[in-house]
Amino acid sequence: LVLVSVISHVTASKMPNLHHHEEEKFFLSTAGKKELFPSIHDLPTKELSVIVPSYNEETRLPIMMEEALEYLEKRQKQDPLFTYEVIVVDDGSKDKTTGVALKYSKQYGSDKVRVLTLVKNRGKGGAVRMGVLSSRGRKILMADADGATMFADIEKVEVGLEDLKPWPNEMAISCGSRAHLEKESIAQRSVFRTFLMYGFHFLVWFLCVKGIRDTQCGFKLLTREAALQTFSSLHVERWAFDVELLYIAQCLKIPLAEVAVKWTEIEGSKMVPFWSWLQMGRDLLFIRLRYLTGAWKLESVQKNK
Repeated sequence: LVLVSVISHVTASKMPNLHHHEEEKFFLSTAGKKELFPSIHDLPTKELSVIVPSYNEETRLPIMMEEALEYLEKRQKQDPLFTYEVIVVDDGSKDKTTGVALKYSKQYGSDKVRVLTLVKNRGKGGAVRMGVLSSRGRKILMADADGATMFADIEKVEVGLEDLKPWPNEMAISCGSRAHLEKESIAQRSVFRTFLMYGFHFLVWFLCVKGIRDTQCGFKLLTREAALQTFSSLHVERWAFDVELLYIAQCLKIPLAEVAVKWTEIEGSKMVPFWSWLQMGRDLLFIRLRYLTGAWKLESVQKNK
C-alpha cells in the first residue's frame, strides 16, 4: 500500500487539465462565423445549460437531440422566462459527430445549440468539463448522447435540487439514478459482470463516495457555483470522473440528492466491460490516495463579478 501510495503521488499531474487549444475557444455562429465561447467564471445568462459529451455519436446523437430540443422548446413556449443552451462536445470523434451537431445549431440557432469540437480525445470526463467551463447556465445538466435517460426526467432531478435548499454558497448537485433498476439489470447480466458491478460499487463506497448508490448515471444537474468549484478541481478525465466529481462535492460539503430516473440500455456503448472496469478500479484507488497524500488539492475558485 505504501508503494502504491508513492507511485500514485509521483505519477499524479498536480493541476487539472483546464487548457483550451486555440481552436477549442470558438464555436460557429448561425452565420458561419467564429465566436468566442464564454466562461463559467462569468455571470449566467441562461437558465439551463445542457452538456452533451459525444464520441463517434453520429448515429445515436440525433435521437437524443430531437427528444431534448423538443422538450426544451415546448418548455420555453410554456414559460418565456425559461432560456436554455445545448453544448454538444465532440470529443475528438473520427466520424461526422460535429457535422450532425452543427445541423441542429443551424436549425435552432447558435444561441441555443453550440458545438465544441475538441482537438483530440480527452475522455468523457474531459469532454464534460470542457463543455461546463464554456457554459452560460444558472443550472448545468450533464446528459449522455445515447439518450438512455428520458430527457423529461430533468424535472425530477430539478425537484431533487430544489429540495436541497437552502443551498450553502448556492451549491448543490442532483444525481439521476438507476439504482432502482438494479434487480432487473442483474437478471439480464452474466455472473461475471454482476460480480464486477458489485465490486465497483463496493470500491466506490469504501474509497470515495458515501450515500450515492449510482454514481455513474450520466444525468446530473448542478448549480453553476457547484459546477465551477467541482469541475475546476477535477483531474480524472475518463469513466471514473463522476466518482471524483462527487468525492470533491462531499469534501466541499456540497449537498447531494439522488433521484430515480427512467433509463433504457442503448446499443453502442463505448465501455469495454472488463478493461473499463479495471481502469475505473485503478482510478478509484488513485483518487483516494492522491487526495490523501496531497498530490491533488482542493482550492476555492472565484467567479467574475
